Amino acid sequence: MTKNIILVGVGGQGTILTTKVLSKGLVELGYDVKMSEIHGMSQRGGTVTTQLRYGEKVYAPNIGEHEADLIVAFEKMEALRALPYLKKGGAIITDVREILPMPVLTGEEEYPEDCIDDLKKTVGDVIVVKAAEKAEELGNVKCQNICLLGALIKKLGLDGVDWKAIIKDTVPAKVVDVNMKAYDAGREMA
Repeated sequence: MTKNIILVGVGGQGTILTTKVLSKGLVELGYDVKMSEIHGMSQRGGTVTTQLRYGEKVYAPNIGEHEADLIVAFEKMEALRALPYLKKGGAIITDVREILPMPVLTGEEEYPEDCIDDLKKTVGDVIVVKAAEKAEELGNVKCQNICLLGALIKKLGLDGVDWKAIIKDTVPAKVVDVNMKAYDAGREMA
């Protein structure tokens, strides 16, 4: 059976790196893996979305509306934007972090203050992780993504591979230690 995961965030949050780590681990677990990425205006703080499908045999990377088993959101409003892709009975892992988009910063629009409540009203399985907050505590907000990865791996029960070795091989050497702590923290928060 094929599993469909969407990871969504804002440019610079490490959405693509997280998906690459996840892909490597899934391949090591023996799955066929396909992924695609959409950058949008990521360099200007826009949405970045990756779609990952894994299973015994996967033919295409794209996930349509109502097909995702799981959405991982690096920013809570992005979870709301991705909601049409979640299938009935699917789950969401989201950070509580807010990154205000340009229309909000210019006063043209308002940021929806009740994002998490809206998600919980719509989706039965919502895991809220304070990943950015924990990453800041650890000394590097950029390891928020690996914190969310830890929560995702725990949620899916994807043991049987050395995730820390994959992370170590993927992230820059100077941030390996903080990412190891972030991974453990994410597993604890899930």
